Amino acid sequence: MSETGGVMSRTRIYVEDLSAIATKTRIEVYEDHSINRVAVNTSDNGYTVLIIPAFSTIHEKYALEAVSYEGMFLKTVSGWISGTHLDDTGKAPQVFDGRTGAVFADRAVAMHVELPPGKQAQLGIVNIFEPGDGDELEFSKSGFTVEDCLINGQGQNFEKYIQKRGIDTRLPLIANYMGTSVNVSIRSTGSGRVRLYAPVFDGVKYRFAKPIVSYTDHFDQCIPQGMSQPAFSCNCILNYLYGSLEGRRTGAILGPMTFGEIGYQLLNQTLVYVSLIDV
Repeated sequence: MSETGGVMSRTRIYVEDLSAIATKTRIEVYEDHSINRVAVNTSDNGYTVLIIPAFSTIHEKYALEAVSYEGMFLKTVSGWISGTHLDDTGKAPQVFDGRTGAVFADRAVAMHVELPPGKQAQLGIVNIFEPGDGDELEFSKSGFTVEDCLINGQGQNFEKYIQKRGIDTRLPLIANYMGTSVNVSIRSTGSGRVRLYAPVFDGVKYRFAKPIVSYTDHFDQCIPQGMSQPAFSCNCILNYLYGSLEGRRTGAILGPMTFGEIGYQLLNQTLVYVSLIDV
């Protein structure tokens, strides 16, 4: 999302200049065994921007375990899941360490940002969806791929259920996680399986989101009004596609379109931003 609206480019990158707001920044590369330290390493009055390559083992690990990491929800951990151009299917998403130029497909890179005294980072999430009043769904195991599930307590193949009901797969599954609605977006269906952009969790109850009459108009209405450009923001590639954001603005909010958003835990079909407040 640029100053002139949504844009796709293979020749330009989006740059965020932190020199006016940060007193210090520190880049860390995380592996499977160390990603659980990301919140602990976040400054008390700062924030973290974490980038994880999509469909990697560290992506799955973070998605399944982040809510249990020490310090999570006490610090401001934001970021996104890196992907590829939608025409480049089959290529492994990557992240980069700007200090060395190192390229990783199986590690995460984070920038830990420290703010001056009197400033504090506050994370915000824009989710345009709410749970529908349809069937209640439960899954017997956590993960990114689903075969069978319980529909109102009755076992059924999930893909067949979607097909039989004619469900619009642009709508995510929604669950209540500690008072917050969290989306799980459909990636693809086929061969009796449903592949997801985020995991479902064993024992959690889900419903498909309530249909939206106009995705684009509803998205516009949900953007916080009167907000100045945040310190960080990112928006889901599915919102970009389904909301027809090519050439359209999202208020003052600029930043990358992503294959998943990080607002503490892994999110889907949301817009995540970090604002700075006086304390």
